[in-house]
Amino acid sequence: MRNIPVAALIGLFFTCLYFLMAIFAGLIAPYGMAEVVGDVWEPPSDQFLLGTDSIGRDLLTRLIYGGQTTIFIATMATILSFTTGSILGFFAAVSGGWIDQVLSRFVDLIMSIPSLIFALVVLSVMPTTMTILILLMGLLDSTRVYRLARAVAVDITVMDYVEAARLRGEKIGWIIFREILPNALSPLVAEMGLRFIFMVLFISTLSFLGLGVQPPLADWGGIVKENKEGINYGIAAALYPAFAIATLCISINLVADWILNRTTSLKGGRG
Repeated sequence: MRNIPVAALIGLFFTCLYFLMAIFAGLIAPYGMAEVVGDVWEPPSDQFLLGTDSIGRDLLTRLIYGGQTTIFIATMATILSFTTGSILGFFAAVSGGWIDQVLSRFVDLIMSIPSLIFALVVLSVMPTTMTILILLMGLLDSTRVYRLARAVAVDITVMDYVEAARLRGEKIGWIIFREILPNALSPLVAEMGLRFIFMVLFISTLSFLGLGVQPPLADWGGIVKENKEGINYGIAAALYPAFAIATLCISINLVADWILNRTTSLKGGRG
């Protein structure tokens, strides 16, 4: 931590700031999430630090609660995608044969359909709840994680220490979690940062299109959608959540790059 680069330090600061604001949103937000407290699109003032939105709600409050919703959904979906994709990818690489072929071809089939189109079709016929959004986003994105995990695991399974574990009669679970996973952490950690960024952009896109987080709940993509007409009148209400999305994504990327460099330099493959 003493030698942390400036870029990573900046990224870590903003990442922690956004996550702390999401965790303590109920304590730091000045008003209720859906509370109408002023006129439409009031300018920034002492009472409303960022002004009000398209129906008179405090924009700062909406941004804080929107960050809570966006970060929660993105985090849960990322955890689901990595848990599912990594385990299935490692399992396919260790098992080989028809199991590997069936899983890989199924993943190829899902990946052949653009994720956004797939999500829009599913959400058009299903209730749009947080649980559905997390499951849909996590399972769709697990296909990308599967491809990475399988590719990394295929290279690791030919190592001598994996062969030795097979000869000792170790179970597949032991080989996956004790032999392959520790040596696959570096690329997975870097990919996790990228996948989290994708989840933030994905849920923001869905909300902007009207099939993501539903009112009165707030999320950053929905706030952009609610206030986009204000740009025509020189009102910056829609730019604040866009700026929050951009800074969070850049910060996560800086932190992920630093972690990748640290794990690569501190740890080599087992022999």
